[in-house]
Amino acid sequence: MTGPLDDEGDPLEIRDAATQAAVPDAFQRLWNPHRMAYIDAGRAGEGRGHRDDCPFCAAPYKSDEDALIVARGEHAYVLLNLYPYNNGHLLVCPYRHVPLYDEATAEELQEIGELTQTAMRVLRQVSHCDGFNIGMNQGEVAGAGVAAHLHQHIVPRWQSDANFFPIIARTKSLSQMLGDTRRLVAEGWPSD
Repeated sequence: MTGPLDDEGDPLEIRDAATQAAVPDAFQRLWNPHRMAYIDAGRAGEGRGHRDDCPFCAAPYKSDEDALIVARGEHAYVLLNLYPYNNGHLLVCPYRHVPLYDEATAEELQEIGELTQTAMRVLRQVSHCDGFNIGMNQGEVAGAGVAAHLHQHIVPRWQSDANFFPIIARTKSLSQMLGDTRRLVAEGWPSD
């Protein structure tokens, strides 16, 4: 019985990880070392949306352009998702650092609902989308990336937005830069 073989059928030289192991497997690699910052922050107990490092608490203190904010209300605000599923993927967040839907005040919930409705109207107007996915992931176990700060996703969808990239290559193609999307949505937002 022989060990793994290279492309020419010769035995592979197996080395330790420090010298780059040479054992092939069925996985393709997408090297993204920039993600190590999130891993290191998680190990240090940071980057999980704690009040002192929460991106949704920090955003309102930045300019709208820098924070990708498209609209501000009294109790909540709307911003683009930094890692969108689709062009125009918006988040509606209360200003208050609260983790769960049932801990939000009636005023926060009312404004989150109103901002969601306005966001849908604006996205239909500026991006001509055909539908939406709207929802909240409550807690890390449910998939919330920032579990400690309540936020609702509004993801515009088009009849033709699913192509071979996500299905075959597990890659999402986004056709518009975040700054351009922010500008279009902010300009389309009704002024009160």
